[in-house]
Amino acid sequence: MQNARYKKTKRTDPHGPLVFQTATLGPASARSEERVVPAPADLGSGMVRVPEGGEISLRVLLEEVSEGVLVTASAAAPLIGECSRCLDEFRSSTEVTFSELFVASADDAGEDGYLLDGDLLDLEPALRDALVLELPLSPLCSADCAGLCGICGVRLADADPGHWHEPDAGVWSALKDFFPAGHDRPGAEAGDTRSAGDESGNGSSRAGTTDPGGTKER
Repeated sequence: MQNARYKKTKRTDPHGPLVFQTATLGPASARSEERVVPAPADLGSGMVRVPEGGEISLRVLLEEVSEGVLVTASAAAPLIGECSRCLDEFRSSTEVTFSELFVASADDAGEDGYLLDGDLLDLEPALRDALVLELPLSPLCSADCAGLCGICGVRLADADPGHWHEPDAGVWSALKDFFPAGHDRPGAEAGDTRSAGDESGNGSSRAGTTDPGGTKER
């Protein structure tokens, strides 16, 4: 909710599509209204939003109570968003119902309440809060969306039924074509009979070659 003290300084347009006149309400009286209004800008959260100018259908009940005006409203609004699984754009809709008290004094409203501006009641802040809280954090184009292929990135709903990839052998798989079977390491050639100890340096042989007389060349 917006801060009530801030809203007190905001000038209310009596002709605004979401502004209601409360002067005709008498003690303990009520009035209902139905409107179709354009959605205000920036009405959304994260990956989904109500498109600006989209038609919002409202049913509003205004009741005069001792503290102010009690509003009970329902709103149906179109949605446009990006699927959190396949990243495709989708269109949907949502409906919310909310009830809020509007008061004349900021002291009565507290920090998070809603204020009347004289006889005018601006429903936009309460409608915005209700709709944004209803929007999903991870929207889906459909409940059974399969998402994207983790290998090639194709949308799985559009892929062939037999879509499949060879298992990834890891980073060393790129070297398999360079070393045919029986040559698992660089330098391994026919007749190479060096022991594991020779390669590690911990065996009985040491680097260098030995001449027929038994002396070692370096």
